[in-house]
Amino acid sequence: MAMAANALPPLIASQLNYLLTHSPLPVKVDQIWSGCKNSFLSDRFTLLIPFCLDYIRWDVIYNAQFPLAAPDIIFSPEDENFHPLPISGEGGGEVQSPRSSLRDWNSKDPSRLMSLIHELRDVYMSYQRKRVGELDDERLKFEISTILSREGIEVGIISGADKPEEVKFAVPLLDMDLNKLVDGCPWKHQQKIYLQVVFPVSRKYSSAPCAPRVKLISSSEIKALFSTDDVRLPPWVDGMCMAEYLPTLEETLKAQVLEAVASIGIRRRFIEALVPHFGRPVEADPVFCRKATVLAASGVFTFLVHFFLSTQFPKQQPVLMLQSSQHFNSQGAPIMSPPLVDYPWSPRWEISQMAERIFDFLVEESLSFKKYCNETQL
Repeated sequence: MAMAANALPPLIASQLNYLLTHSPLPVKVDQIWSGCKNSFLSDRFTLLIPFCLDYIRWDVIYNAQFPLAAPDIIFSPEDENFHPLPISGEGGGEVQSPRSSLRDWNSKDPSRLMSLIHELRDVYMSYQRKRVGELDDERLKFEISTILSREGIEVGIISGADKPEEVKFAVPLLDMDLNKLVDGCPWKHQQKIYLQVVFPVSRKYSSAPCAPRVKLISSSEIKALFSTDDVRLPPWVDGMCMAEYLPTLEETLKAQVLEAVASIGIRRRFIEALVPHFGRPVEADPVFCRKATVLAASGVFTFLVHFFLSTQFPKQQPVLMLQSSQHFNSQGAPIMSPPLVDYPWSPRWEISQMAERIFDFLVEESLSFKKYCNETQL
């Protein structure tokens, strides 16, 4: 986030801070600046607002000299036809107009900006759905008629000067609360996995249209539990629509997510199995059990062993890194070994045998690591 040197006035700052802290959407601030070159206070900022697995940029324009007034919102140039405040008599009344939020603006209520942004985003979603529905594409009209009743779907038009027009659907998957699947979960926002489906816009109906581009997308936070890159998407059969594609995908995805949750317990048992050989870990990831550090010694040479466990453990063996507690490089940093994966391992071993075999490996490897540290320090 690019912050201006000057601070926001307190009333404006409280509005922005409330939005960033309490919004169920991961809204970001791109930049903050002042509308007056000689002002000591900033009074405007750019928000990055999640929409359809991307971000839209809106400028929020306050007036530092009149902080009690409601802000203006400036939308992106490509949305020049987006008019969220319809002229009297216009609008279908499908979503609440932000007009009332602006008319009843209360600058001392820190939640008002968040309410306004969410209302504007709801109107923007309806605007994008209407644009897609007006396209002269029979296939897209059919997809919309069969899928948009599904809760949480977002759809928008992708266009550019040098590429053909496309329509992107963001479809939330799995009717389960992922945040509640993991004990002690630190996630602030509700985690979801989406299917991104991108259709080319065809002006003429084709009996055998090409398959859309499909991709699983999730937040970066959920990757501590589960990587969508490990999921093999089912093929999109000719003539298939999203309503036919989703059930098979969701069945496979649900099984893999539940397997990923169960694997936390397997990783936890592995970390516990290290205790008889190394003692209690110096540090460990208590939630996802993806990392652990133990203290080891070979004679008078003491060093740390860092364990990195993937979501595919035990199919994938832990990556080990050794860190000397007695040797430092020219920058004063502890000397570390390269990542170690070339050691005996089988995912079919008992957990206790995995820990024992790693301990045996490190008895020999510690001699090589000590020699490596001495040579590196010269």
